[in-house]
Amino acid sequence: MGIQKKRYLVYIGLFVLMFINYLDRVNLSVAAKSIAEGYSLSPIDMGYIFSAFLWTYLVCLIPMGLLADRFGGRAITYTTLGLWSLAGIWTGAATSYGSLFASRLVLGIGESASYPAGGKIIREWAPQGERGLAAAFLNSGAHGGLCVGSVVVGALILQFGWRESFYITGALGVAMAIAWFTFYRRPEQATWLSQAERELILRERGETAQRATTDMTQLSALKGLLKSPSMLALALTQGCAGYTLYLFMTWLPSYLAATRGLDVLKTGLFSAIPYGVAAILGLGLGWFSDRLLNRSIASNAERRKLIAVLLLLSSVILATPFVESIWLIEALISVSLACVATAMAMNIALTADLLADGRYNGVATSLLIMGGNLFGTAAPIVTGYVVAATGGFSGAFLIAGVLLLGGAVVILSGARNPIQLSNAPVVPASGQAAQII
Repeated sequence: MGIQKKRYLVYIGLFVLMFINYLDRVNLSVAAKSIAEGYSLSPIDMGYIFSAFLWTYLVCLIPMGLLADRFGGRAITYTTLGLWSLAGIWTGAATSYGSLFASRLVLGIGESASYPAGGKIIREWAPQGERGLAAAFLNSGAHGGLCVGSVVVGALILQFGWRESFYITGALGVAMAIAWFTFYRRPEQATWLSQAERELILRERGETAQRATTDMTQLSALKGLLKSPSMLALALTQGCAGYTLYLFMTWLPSYLAATRGLDVLKTGLFSAIPYGVAAILGLGLGWFSDRLLNRSIASNAERRKLIAVLLLLSSVILATPFVESIWLIEALISVSLACVATAMAMNIALTADLLADGRYNGVATSLLIMGGNLFGTAAPIVTGYVVAATGGFSGAFLIAGVLLLGGAVVILSGARNPIQLSNAPVVPASGQAAQII
């Protein structure tokens, strides 16, 4: 590996972190039938089990962002990674409905730190012209976990049993937590980093902007973020994109089975392909966004424009109800999912680009992810009502397409200026203009 490329090990670590995160999430979905039969649970009981994770996940997002800013990405990552992995093992060991439910609540607490801590680590390690690629590694790990998880977990359940599947995936997380504790350090302390690469990172990650704002409490920083038009636009855009992502995550298998007559095996395969495409294409588009940034004086504007284009491309989902070929449907869904997932990753990079004071990147990322999840949690519910009322998915795809178009407008018009948390002057990083055109 070249003298100035060892930081890619951190990006790969973020990919693996999110891969395990989503492997743990999909485990319950794959094992749901076995769990319901073993505990004699009704669909309503399972609905509460599925939702328990999101209750604590949403509540803890902002606190985890504040903790990431205070203690750094390393401490929060290995602590919460260990916590959610042990919670996964607890799910496998649960002997009652109450214990099973509690394990999912703890899982939500642990996994709520993943994106805030990941955003903090990107700000610590990625040069400004490389944040798109770093964010793509983070986000692509999630889709890689969704793609591989259903197949791997299904095989584990068939080979060993549903409890053992949780033990194995939980053990992988514990091992990753130990590795993160052992090897991860900030660039300033990483002994395995060359001096030349360390200087490159410190020079280009926005260190000047980090020191330019006045000292303030984390609560004041949070209030400043909530008042920032650019921050609110980023969160709203993330919500518009997140709605479509959750629509796919929750209803794609049911859509394929109900409208295309696929059996369980084919449904799993056709559901996994778009996530694999999203993981691979997301890395390429993340790299491309950085190339646009590096070629442009108004670099952040170019990132914003690319996000808008990706959201517009994602709206091809509107054509799905009018297509008969299963392979063409698969292509449309793959393009839509890949573009929406990449747009959400680029939003993480753009948040770091626009945030004047990098000390608060963790809580800024929390607000961004909060926007995505608030809209996202509504998607499966709204879709259920639409399908029940109309007998089909056309209305559901229409709602998603309209939100994607709205998100493109919001990101172009709203996320234009730096996110400043005080009235103190900010010296832009890397010699760029403070006003983003």
